[in-house]
Amino acid sequence: MLLNRQISLITLTASLFLMPLLTGCEKAPKAPKQDVKAANETAFEIDPSLCDFHQKTCDKKLGETLISLAISPEDTPSEKPLTVTFSSSEPMEKLQVRVEGRDMFMGVIPLILSETSKNTYQGTLIYGSCSSNYMVWRLIASFEIGGQSKTIMYDFLADNPAKNG
Repeated sequence: MLLNRQISLITLTASLFLMPLLTGCEKAPKAPKQDVKAANETAFEIDPSLCDFHQKTCDKKLGETLISLAISPEDTPSEKPLTVTFSSSEPMEKLQVRVEGRDMFMGVIPLILSETSKNTYQGTLIYGSCSSNYMVWRLIASFEIGGQSKTIMYDFLADNPAKNG
């Protein structure tokens, strides 16, 4: 009897742990957004707060420091090498960068960046694909500026088609 209770408890615990992993990629959120067509011609809406690398770099300010992110190719395709360029108006020390799924766990992808010019860092990123055609990734950078620890996050859409007009 005790053995059956232990097995039931183990089964319940394993089920609760595995359930979130089986949910798959999330569908497009339902907020006011701009309509676009995905590669499979299914219409979906893009959250306008996401970085759009087709237009420009994604810029954020931390105090007086301007920090910019650029990714090429601009449509940020899944399962293909992407060039990530991260730059700052101030010197950064102890830079650590990782990429994660924003809305679901897709693993933690460390991103190794090398300084290519003053306050500019570059590296290569590859991430997996999502069957829903709407996967938002989050780049998280931690660093020090002037001896103070800072963290900044950038959200962007994988497989982001160019906007027409």
